[in-house]
Amino acid sequence: MSGAPRTPAPVPAAPVTADDVTDAVRAAAAVLRSAGPAADWDADAGSLEWSCWETVEHLADDLFAYAAQLGPERPPSDREVPFVWSRQRPGGPANVVFADRAAGPAGLAQVLEAGGALLSAMVRTTPATARAHHVFGAADPEGFAAMGVVETLVHLHDVAAGLGACWTPDEDLCGRVLARLFPHAPTETGRWPTLLWATGRGELPGHERLTRWRWYGAPAGER
Repeated sequence: MSGAPRTPAPVPAAPVTADDVTDAVRAAAAVLRSAGPAADWDADAGSLEWSCWETVEHLADDLFAYAAQLGPERPPSDREVPFVWSRQRPGGPANVVFADRAAGPAGLAQVLEAGGALLSAMVRTTPATARAHHVFGAADPEGFAAMGVVETLVHLHDVAAGLGACWTPDEDLCGRVLARLFPHAPTETGRWPTLLWATGRGELPGHERLTRWRWYGAPAGER
């Protein structure tokens, strides 16, 4: 039997796991600790209107909030778990989690690690069938893990720009979170530049820069 060769089916990307959250947060905390005593934590974090300190607090708060969404016996399907959110200044991030400034950058890194550990634990122990609310679509535990990883990777990009630090995450991890959350993203470009593009933070040759963006937290069959 003859004919044109069949194109191989694409290999599905490996899942995003609790260990990925742990690894991403560990690498992020290492960058924060390496910033040095002269680092200006009140400098703007990249293109954001938040300081580097505020952005790390926001990141820790994101990780906490994603863990909290998975926490109730019946996770909410139409809203966030009703914690009280507040801002320490007009225009600052609305958080539940804030770091004690007196504890310095080392304390800030610990707050980040604590948020990451909470999310990792919840992803590891929550049944894969669970779904919880997120504004970008009800997500399963893997979806929340992927969201936590993306928050960590891109906000460390923001913070590193403000602190003058180096931050280049693992390409494979970037590829897996792109496959999980950004199915519309280009596949022929470098994974880290593409993740920055997909979150409105960078240019990508041949693709218009995004001024509005979103991800898709629901599993592929439920979007």
